[in-house]
Amino acid sequence: MRDQTDGKDAMKLSDATLGDLPDGISTPAYDRSKLTPGIVHIGLGNFHRAHQAWYLHRLMQQGLAHDWAIIGAGVRPGDALMRDRLLQQDCLTTLVELDPDSASVEIIGSMIDFVAIDDTNAPLIAAMSDPRIRIVSLTVTEGGYYQSEDGGLDTDHPDIAHDMAKPDRPVTAFGAMIAAYRARRDAGHPAFTGQCCDNLENNGDVLRRTIVGLARLSDPALAQWIDDNARFPNAMVDCIVPATGEAELSFVQNLGVDDAAPVTHENYRQWVIEDRFCAGRPPWEQAGATMTDNVHPYESMKIRVLNAGHQVLANAGEILGLDTIADCMADPVIAAFFHKVQTEEILPYVDAVDGMAALDYLALIERRFANPKIRDTTRRVAFDGSARHPGFVLPILRDALAAGGSIAGLALVEALWARMCAGMREDGTAIEPNDPFWDQLSEAAMRAKSQPSAWLEMRQPYGDLAGDGRFADAFSRWLTTIWVDGTQAALKAYAT
Repeated sequence: MRDQTDGKDAMKLSDATLGDLPDGISTPAYDRSKLTPGIVHIGLGNFHRAHQAWYLHRLMQQGLAHDWAIIGAGVRPGDALMRDRLLQQDCLTTLVELDPDSASVEIIGSMIDFVAIDDTNAPLIAAMSDPRIRIVSLTVTEGGYYQSEDGGLDTDHPDIAHDMAKPDRPVTAFGAMIAAYRARRDAGHPAFTGQCCDNLENNGDVLRRTIVGLARLSDPALAQWIDDNARFPNAMVDCIVPATGEAELSFVQNLGVDDAAPVTHENYRQWVIEDRFCAGRPPWEQAGATMTDNVHPYESMKIRVLNAGHQVLANAGEILGLDTIADCMADPVIAAFFHKVQTEEILPYVDAVDGMAALDYLALIERRFANPKIRDTTRRVAFDGSARHPGFVLPILRDALAAGGSIAGLALVEALWARMCAGMREDGTAIEPNDPFWDQLSEAAMRAKSQPSAWLEMRQPYGDLAGDGRFADAFSRWLTTIWVDGTQAALKAYAT
């Protein structure tokens, strides 16, 4: 890879300039003009391009899957900005892999178009109705599946109520998928596979429940057709992909590439997929994915150690003004806290997977989190705690309570979240709103400063956990300690 420059001679990324990029930057070896679509992906952010789109690009580099190209899509007005950026560079993306000692750069070309953003979602429905599309995949975040407290469909949500009343003008990705299933059924075309790429346990099952449940509210016969004909494979996805900011844009410019939406990522990927598709699939295994009949053990290990581990770190980091997850791991007190919570309160509820012992997997995660080249901000990781804590942390807490195991560290994790949601770091700087329910969380956090039980009384996310005396007492002690003595004092008290 060439040495960095001042960026002034960076080449505007496009199909026409691929041959003019600096030496050492890998580019597509396939003829992109000959690619045809097979996948519509909804929620086209950094993670998708560093993960699923990369796996497909890798297949295409081998001369495979040229009829499986990706069409990007979104259902939010803000998605139009990403669409404009990518279309201006022929839907190419610069991926920069960062390990602690080096960096490598490649241009991937597995995406060929981006659906127009429209408040009726008519262009998206039309794209998914095309019989060439055999997979519709999604990355819409863990909190984007409209799940109720009991794991069903939240029929009280305004978006769901809208799509139930106006199925021909849906506002959700799921309503749009249902409209496309209807069009395909009526035209005599087969169903497509719905492939969830979000960090949810049994994510394919969650997607199926959302789709079939929403369809049943307006068209029970269509819901039955979807349930009978479509497939929703479970999958585990893994790659740490930070948000792109000015530093990442400048880095790529200095490498000689003018890319409006580059992506940086760690030197690790994993994708474990349930081999259950209704209309064919790319040979993902030839790009390094694991195809299996049982995703759950992989999924459970990753979500409990990595995703819950992120929540162990991020709130403490935000309160103490640490910018990144690597900064948290470099802090000896936070690192000791993380290791103890993991070994004593998380790993007891994680099984070994495919020859990987839980302790070995923890060591891998600790190395990945400590990578200083990956500027994964505590703010990004702490975002949407109202979905991530009930999705990642609280299931472990419930298991520990049921087993009579230690819960002191997990209670401290929840107390740190409550303290973070008060909206002020210990140095006096403000923590900007960082959750769809920030106002509700902040109000509860301020009441909990003098009455800790006020935090646990929130039905979402805690449900009946407020009534568990062990957890409530431990939480109250930690939150009081944090407010009176400070976060570092609480972490030291637990870790030593």
